[in-house]
Amino acid sequence: MSIGILTSGGDCPGLNAVIRGAVLKGTQIYNKKFVGFRHGWRGVVEGDVIPLERKDIQGISKQGGTILGTSRTNPFEANGGADVVRANMERLGVDSLIAIGGEGTLAAAKRLTDAGIKIVGVPKTVDNDLSATDYTFGFDTAVQIATDAMDRLRTTGDSHGRCMVAEVMGRHVGWIALHSGMAAGAHAILIPEQKTSMDQIAAWVQSVVDRGRAPLVVVAEGFHLDTMDDAHSERGLDAFGRPRLGGIGELLAPEIEARVGIETRATTLGHIQRGGTPTAYDRVLATRYGMAAVDSVIHARWGRMVSLSGTSITHVAFEDALGKLNTVSQSRYDEASILFG
Repeated sequence: MSIGILTSGGDCPGLNAVIRGAVLKGTQIYNKKFVGFRHGWRGVVEGDVIPLERKDIQGISKQGGTILGTSRTNPFEANGGADVVRANMERLGVDSLIAIGGEGTLAAAKRLTDAGIKIVGVPKTVDNDLSATDYTFGFDTAVQIATDAMDRLRTTGDSHGRCMVAEVMGRHVGWIALHSGMAAGAHAILIPEQKTSMDQIAAWVQSVVDRGRAPLVVVAEGFHLDTMDDAHSERGLDAFGRPRLGGIGELLAPEIEARVGIETRATTLGHIQRGGTPTAYDRVLATRYGMAAVDSVIHARWGRMVSLSGTSITHVAFEDALGKLNTVSQSRYDEASILFG
């Protein structure tokens, strides 16, 4: 019997390193066989697999994306369901799954585990929003990409005396905005955990202008003003019923320009934060997660997710990982806000 691996949800730097770590340890230490399900849960529902032998994973840890492909397919929709998944696994000789993904992926994994399917999880999200783990792989790379982009925005902002607004990913948490904003020396960091007024944002920007500097404002895609009930979203829902966020930067820029009187441009960094070569930190963390996931399979830790606690790899129940978001604490925000204005 084989172990199946799937990568589901948004792509993320480090996915290939997880696959490599799992297959290397599984084949060399436990003498296990592996297959990869193509395009996430869609491949599981459709029974679409490729072999994963050592020759198939050579040198892939440094590659971005995922050699298996991914999608946001919900396995309980589109003619899916636990019975379909179980039948495909039996037909293909797969007795367990390693599901690599974020909140939506692991929520589906929990439902399937509750139905008796053997699954272990690996936390993947650039947003770092999964609770019960200190860090998810992909986050460090996204922060580095965002920081590099903001360094470039600052030079063009300085040249023209403009206010630059950089919108970053993060969904309903502000970790990417907080880390990249602090690293790039942003003059204001706007995150979902802290509702902020336009008056306060304008005051920060005005303070920077008064000092003869070109302001840089970093905003997380899930941020909302104190006058807004929900995060800005104009693109409907994804397959798991979650809003597709984005566009808050373009909403803020003209307001800042009108209030402060300085030319203001917004840039949405978008999917460049998800692509390209993973950082060394993400490669190492992802490799450790992949190896630990195989250990979990061997020890039958079904319905559990590998996790980082400090510098140690441990494992937690799916329900603990999915119970709440990993949000930016008040103390971390207060620490950063000293740098504003």
